[in-house]
Amino acid sequence: MRPPATEAAARSRTAPPAGVVAFGSGFALPVRRAAVLTAVGVLLLTVAASFATFTMGRVGIAPADLPAALTGGASGADAFVVERLRGPRLVVALATGAALGLSGALFQSVTRNPLGSPDVIGLAAGAGAGAAAVALLLPGQVPVSLGALGGALAAMALVYVSTGTGFRNPARLVVAGIGVAAMSTALTQYVVYAVERDKAAALTSYVNGSLAAKDWSDATVIWAVLLLAAPLTALIARQLEIGEMGDELAGGLGADPARTKTWAVLLAVALSAGAVTVAGPIAFIALTAPQIAKRLSRGTGPHLFLAALVGALLLVLADLCAQQLPLFDNLPVGIYTMAVGGSYLGYLLTREWRKGIL
Repeated sequence: MRPPATEAAARSRTAPPAGVVAFGSGFALPVRRAAVLTAVGVLLLTVAASFATFTMGRVGIAPADLPAALTGGASGADAFVVERLRGPRLVVALATGAALGLSGALFQSVTRNPLGSPDVIGLAAGAGAGAAAVALLLPGQVPVSLGALGGALAAMALVYVSTGTGFRNPARLVVAGIGVAAMSTALTQYVVYAVERDKAAALTSYVNGSLAAKDWSDATVIWAVLLLAAPLTALIARQLEIGEMGDELAGGLGADPARTKTWAVLLAVALSAGAVTVAGPIAFIALTAPQIAKRLSRGTGPHLFLAALVGALLLVLADLCAQQLPLFDNLPVGIYTMAVGGSYLGYLLTREWRKGIL
């Protein structure tokens, strides 16, 4: 018969630690009560913002008719709003915001820097340059979104080669990304200046990030990227949390910091590339969503799932402003995210300066 002390030790080795949800023997996802409660609150706010998206404005659906419209029981104007006008746009906004929030959380965890985001390493600027190049060289022959994807991947390939260590060194990653972003922005501005006025207006809207005229095919693309990347992100969530203690301590606990960083950056790049392909380079969601998530939950760790929820909420709210604010009709949603995100970036810079980090 096994002694009680031995049985207790065996149970402690096999049972997941408090605050961790185990999925079989493959991986465990860290969970905190405060983060769960915050996630529920953010989710409820997102539902409320989605409700407002369908019901506000001149073509809004009456609240009493919305359940029937969402379940396929509507016709005429209500069906048009759900199926063509606002339904696809909302679904794209939810997935794009979640993808950007998750991407930013991954990148900030790897760099251990609250100012880090995929925008910093030139992905968004590369996407804009790719879209601009297609509009200039192959007008009407290649979709602008495909050019954006090519530009994003080309920018990441250039950053990967320029660092000399791939994606393993966060400091070199940021420096190389700043250079690639500068070159990409210069190309984009040249194209906007060179192409015809009507084409330049459409291109400017795209490179600032826009959710206008989205359809269900766009929703399929971004949701496919998000649903493929989310399980892979969950697999490295625990390793990322351990890695935030420092590479030496993480290595002593059995983690592989270099491999975890590489996978995290690859997933962040894939999520951001999917987002910019569908909606253009929407700025600052990837930067602000993880920081807001961390402050709401008041805990340590990357807060991946919560950052995704906050990113979805931020983009839905920004798009609601883009659709409903009367003074700024039809502005790209990226203009609103830049206004809010720029203010938040200023706050973060001031905070880091006061702490003596900058």
